[in-house]
Amino acid sequence: MNHRFRCSCIILFIFYSCISHLYGQVQAVSTVDTGYELWLNYKSGSNSRLKQAAIRYASQVRLAGSQYDEVIREELERALKALLEITPGFVRGEEAGIQMSFCTDKRLGKEGYIIRSGKKRITLQAYSDAGFLYGTFHLIRLIQCGEPLVQLNIREIPALEFRQLNHWDDLNGNIERGYAGKSLWKWEELPEKVDSRYTDYARTNASIGINGVVLNNVNADPRILRRDYLKKVAALADVFRKYHIRVYLTANFAAPLKPSATPDVMKQWGGIGDLDTADPRDPHVQAWWKAKVDEIYELIPDFGGFLVKANSEGMPGPQDYHCTHAEGANLLARALKPHGGIVMWRTFVYNPEIDKDRIKRSYKEFLPLDGKFDDNVVLQTKNGALDFQPSEPAQPLFGSMKYTSLMPELQITQEYTGHSTYLVYLLPMWREFLDFDTYSEGRGSTVKSIITGRTASYPFRAIAGVANTGDLQNWTGHHFAQANWFAFGRLAWNPDEETEKITSEWIKSTWNCDEQTLKVIEQMMMPTWDRFVRSHSPYSLGLTTLVKCHYKAGFGIRANKEWKISKESIGNDRTVNGSDYVSQYWRPNRSIFNDINLCPELYLLCFHNVSWEHRMKSGLTLREELTANLKLGIEQADRNIRLWKSIRHKIDSRRFAEVMESLLKERRDAETYYNVAIHFFDLYK
Repeated sequence: MNHRFRCSCIILFIFYSCISHLYGQVQAVSTVDTGYELWLNYKSGSNSRLKQAAIRYASQVRLAGSQYDEVIREELERALKALLEITPGFVRGEEAGIQMSFCTDKRLGKEGYIIRSGKKRITLQAYSDAGFLYGTFHLIRLIQCGEPLVQLNIREIPALEFRQLNHWDDLNGNIERGYAGKSLWKWEELPEKVDSRYTDYARTNASIGINGVVLNNVNADPRILRRDYLKKVAALADVFRKYHIRVYLTANFAAPLKPSATPDVMKQWGGIGDLDTADPRDPHVQAWWKAKVDEIYELIPDFGGFLVKANSEGMPGPQDYHCTHAEGANLLARALKPHGGIVMWRTFVYNPEIDKDRIKRSYKEFLPLDGKFDDNVVLQTKNGALDFQPSEPAQPLFGSMKYTSLMPELQITQEYTGHSTYLVYLLPMWREFLDFDTYSEGRGSTVKSIITGRTASYPFRAIAGVANTGDLQNWTGHHFAQANWFAFGRLAWNPDEETEKITSEWIKSTWNCDEQTLKVIEQMMMPTWDRFVRSHSPYSLGLTTLVKCHYKAGFGIRANKEWKISKESIGNDRTVNGSDYVSQYWRPNRSIFNDINLCPELYLLCFHNVSWEHRMKSGLTLREELTANLKLGIEQADRNIRLWKSIRHKIDSRRFAEVMESLLKERRDAETYYNVAIHFFDLYK
């Protein structure tokens, strides 16, 4: 260890010791946790009985002979050494306490597995190789969370075939809507130098079932498809493949065009080709894409396909050539199909010529194209029709597209929910969306039943989450933002999984805490989304933040542009007598949303322009309740500061201090937001 590094370590130790003293921390646990290990934070448990029982099983392991045996062995050695303080032996005989073997149950598919246990052994069976990888992480999680290993009878099959993270990372290292540092991908080093962090990233994703990664921003730089960059992508794919993760790229629709003179300026990027057009009907364009796709698969044989943002916010697309979204998507789909690749075509479009009401535009653009997309095209659709708002009703395309695969796009990064400053646990929001009943096939036609194939027969079952990662040591900026990454992966695997189970697993795996501490952390997390909605985006009003940052209060800028307000009323008239947005929903939602007395209060101002004197279910008027709720952001921050202080002796000093710092900043910013908001609404008394 060199002198400079030793000095740095001493300074850091003094810094965190001082902060711990400031908040009265009693040093009772390890001080070395940085958050880098995320939920793979393997620590020895305190329950000696459970630990000894686990040791009896785990001392010897027989692997199945799958293609993932090497990484399974490495993960078991890493986990069991830390959790049980043993080094497992890997044997071929029947004496092993953990027995892995292939089975003939085809219903398990490519990724499913079965875990059973008796008195002497645990058996992990799978029909295909990947099942052993996922089953191993499940078994480790059971040990990590202190679950008894006796009488296990677990059968897991992922509900969705494609479970992806979308990275909005630019080639220059910036991340659009990223709040955790720079991009993980060090393009300037690849392919010669492959950072070990890429392996940890892949391990982490595999542990929660993520099996696909889109590496680059939806506002795509076409240079990602140049051969020099494809070689860099191939180096990443070589790492991720070991963990059953396929690589995807966002393609710029204008890539066949000649290069721009100003490639770093969006909307002037041009392409990487030698053509004067990107018209999907042009044979030369079709040949260009076929050749480019062939080149990609030459370098990356298991390449997943393309994500495309087209004719949205200045990005090029088929409409530039008077073609439809279907014609554009099919161009790429046909180039990919011989290789087994897919196209994920985003529906986030809001051309003002389509409709005066922005929220209606994507539905009106895409519904007439239902059935016109090739079968390896999936429409990637944000959970709501506006733009990743803290609260909005489910996008009505879900349940309406009968002949075209649809996949949700959720946002893990907190663009509109407090960046990496606010502690906002997004699982309850995603649960609200997935449980939304569209009634498209009658009662029970929830979004999750549609995307999992229970009430729709889509060729592809898929979901995407916009990643919240960056190159900061703790990956996500806020230690609690790690929970949103974890929760997305667990929901993507099983949208029916209980919220309480996912939450407790994350807490136990990340914080290695006792039951009382777990309960306190749950109390901190669970109310946060509801409180944020009520204080920042009341009753699904719509856009309420400043235009660029999407963080600070921007009521004054948005008023009477995005929504209406006067001294008499506030909200959006989207009833049949207004913009008629309600008619994009199936009955009875249509009639429920249209009736101010039946409309769920969570969505009230999305659908109705409401009198300030309207009586709410609480008995208060709208003005009284809205005004009171604006202060909930401050109250939630105060509550979480108190709760966090109450467990200071149960949390390692560095993470305690860093979370406290975030909570204090959240408190300051919540008060600023409140002051701006209350001043604005006072103008309309």
